[in-house]
Amino acid sequence: MSGEVTYDASGETEVTTGEARAETPELTPGDGALGCHSGADMEQAARMAGQSELLEQFAKDYPTGPHDKPQSMCPAFGSLRVGLRMRRVATVLSGSACCVYGLTFVSHFYGARRSVGYVPFNSETLVTGKLFEDIRDSVHELADPERYDAIVVTNLCVPTASGVPLRLLPDEINGVRIVGIDVPGFGVPTHAEAKDVLAGAMLNYARKEIEAGPVAAPSGGVSDRPTVTLLGEMFPADPMMIGAMLAPMGLAAGPVVPCREWRELYAALDCGAVAAIHPFYTSAVREFEAAGRPIVGSAPVGVDGTHTWLAAIGDAFGLKQSHVAASQNAFVPAVREALDGVNLNATITLSGYEGSELLVARLLIEAGADVPYVGTACAKSAWNAADAAWLEAQGAKVQFRASLEDDCAAVEGIRPTLAIGTTPVVQKAKELAVPALYFTNLISARPLMGPAGAGSLIEVIQAAIANKDRMEHMREFFEGVGAGDTAGVWEGAPNVREDFRALNAKKIERAAKAAKAAEMI
Repeated sequence: MSGEVTYDASGETEVTTGEARAETPELTPGDGALGCHSGADMEQAARMAGQSELLEQFAKDYPTGPHDKPQSMCPAFGSLRVGLRMRRVATVLSGSACCVYGLTFVSHFYGARRSVGYVPFNSETLVTGKLFEDIRDSVHELADPERYDAIVVTNLCVPTASGVPLRLLPDEINGVRIVGIDVPGFGVPTHAEAKDVLAGAMLNYARKEIEAGPVAAPSGGVSDRPTVTLLGEMFPADPMMIGAMLAPMGLAAGPVVPCREWRELYAALDCGAVAAIHPFYTSAVREFEAAGRPIVGSAPVGVDGTHTWLAAIGDAFGLKQSHVAASQNAFVPAVREALDGVNLNATITLSGYEGSELLVARLLIEAGADVPYVGTACAKSAWNAADAAWLEAQGAKVQFRASLEDDCAAVEGIRPTLAIGTTPVVQKAKELAVPALYFTNLISARPLMGPAGAGSLIEVIQAAIANKDRMEHMREFFEGVGAGDTAGVWEGAPNVREDFRALNAKKIERAAKAAKAAEMI
């Protein structure tokens, strides 16, 4: 598709039906003890099971390095969360029971209000292909058009490595769309990028529906102005702020992808341009480009970011400079005013896995902070290259695909005034009596765009920096507890055996010498 979307006035959408082939490929036995951290073993099994094309696409979409294994929660949580947030969409998982338990637990911890389907398996059903038949039977049983627009079936590590062919599922059953995806921890590096796996699959399905004929209009109606689709989950106030900034140019903010209902996918594709607010949605970008939509990177964050982003949007739509200037003159001074009365005068290290780390760092620098290190678990892309260049020009070290070790080393080496990062990074900072903020809950859960973002973020940063004395008191109070010989739970003094330590040290020394000798042979 390269033109406009045609909406069906009746509100109904026809879905192309696909039939599953009767036969299934021979499956490679999977070991339930393996998982996302099994790395090469699971990847090799997947390739032997005919999954090479899938893994090569993952490698292209989500390049790895320096680490290639998840260092946070299971990546599949990202796609699971996207599905659970959509209205009239059911979710079914296929994977080891322990993995499914963990994913359902954390999904309900984060507020999921619906059940997660699960198709169990054992060695026999996995090897014989019966697992695929069980999955097919489950989606047939679940496909009720009165309740669902779509069913998302997700293969976790073991079914993916064993070649369970979700592509053979019907495209629809009783008018309910069936979307099958593989989200193995050995192929998808982060849970942020797993969101893209599902978003891209849904956009691909919706794009083909649009090409086949008229589709249902969004429940909120079709915008009377050209729209900008917003790519990446964000604080609810941010799309409204972006919409206000677009209005003087005669534009409107379109849907946020990942969407909250299926019809929004049509409206998302029916846009004039896509704003890649989060830069890791490679699969989704591919679908928008296939639909002929231009992509604009970065976001309206801070003074420089807002000015540049509005200009880029104007270029994407071919607008007159006077229209772009109207928006810039209305909002850039407002952002500058929000920052003028602020001088953080603090050294801040920042890291996370949400995808917005570079944007937050830009805002902090414009607020007067020194940000020597910015780590993101996401990869470098065309959509965050401008942000990286801006930060490096300000003296920041930007580490893409940052490992936990990178982030902790930055905190320990720099000893910042404030550390922003993931849970273990915050823990490391507190051990050093450095005030710290959890990125996901305390930074991502606030507005970031335009004047509202500047005011809200700075407030929480200043409050955290003011906790330095409290951190020092806590470290003094707990000095010597929970570290070294006192780690763990003790009712009395630990029984330290220096003789055992000396013996173990000698064993380690001998092993090191043997390894060195082996290298010389």
